[in-house]
Amino acid sequence: MSRRTTSVLAALAAVPLFVALAGCATSSDAGSGSEDETVKIGVVGKGDAQWAPFVEAAAEEGITVELVDFGSYEQPNPALTEGEIDLNQFQHIVYLAEYNNASGSDLTPIGSTAIYPLGLYSTKYDDVDDIKKGDTVAVPDDASNQARALNVLQQAGLLELKSGGTPYSDLADIDTDKSKVTVTALEGALIPTSLPDVAAAIINNDFVQDAGLTFDDAIAQDDPEDPNALPYVNIFAARAEDADNETYRKLVEIFQTNEDVQAGLRESSGDTAVPLQTPVDDLVASLEKVQKDAEEK
Repeated sequence: MSRRTTSVLAALAAVPLFVALAGCATSSDAGSGSEDETVKIGVVGKGDAQWAPFVEAAAEEGITVELVDFGSYEQPNPALTEGEIDLNQFQHIVYLAEYNNASGSDLTPIGSTAIYPLGLYSTKYDDVDDIKKGDTVAVPDDASNQARALNVLQQAGLLELKSGGTPYSDLADIDTDKSKVTVTALEGALIPTSLPDVAAAIINNDFVQDAGLTFDDAIAQDDPEDPNALPYVNIFAARAEDADNETYRKLVEIFQTNEDVQAGLRESSGDTAVPLQTPVDDLVASLEKVQKDAEEK
């Protein structure tokens, strides 16, 4: 998910699927891997710079891509489940796990795109190592961003989580005796104005530029190589029955390797996206773990 989607797990108002989807034929025959196929991909932000070169590159491989643009994040997964589209690309693993658990669906990742790191910012310190023991650090108070923020702080060596860190960690998961800092939770939109009052703060990507900061100002952020960051990797999702579809896997390869697509991805993310080619088995294992964690939370 891009900067727009850092808080997608918050409740969203239900919006009906576009009328244009009604009665649309699916492209399930794409499983044959034959050329000159049409594949419908659900996205949120059709105008993002990566999509035009992606469609062009797919066409050069004999695959016609039809982008179906959705107006809100809760729409593409139901559309995929119902067969109105063939793939979607807009979400990270945590969001997909929440959807599968809530709907009983079996959507699955078939490839990674990028991770959009969540950053720690400070007006008092230029280096995370300079933060003093007992200093206060602010994190967002909404559940999805708070869990991720706590994992970032753990990766930065500022605290330790009793669970080791999960997508559902909260303040109660902090081992205070083994942590360097005190953590306070604030409404995400208010954190930028509160930054001078704390040693540092995790600021949702949506609010970084509004706070007069740049993403380069972060003194710490997700480490894409850390296992706790894996659930926040953005993915192409398909129905389980299509997990091995050769055409769909080819589209993932095009997205991951085409230079123009990758340049567009960086452009549309404000150069914050970290492109990834995470093994599909790792993505699936992460999804299964997150779904299990969600059921037990």
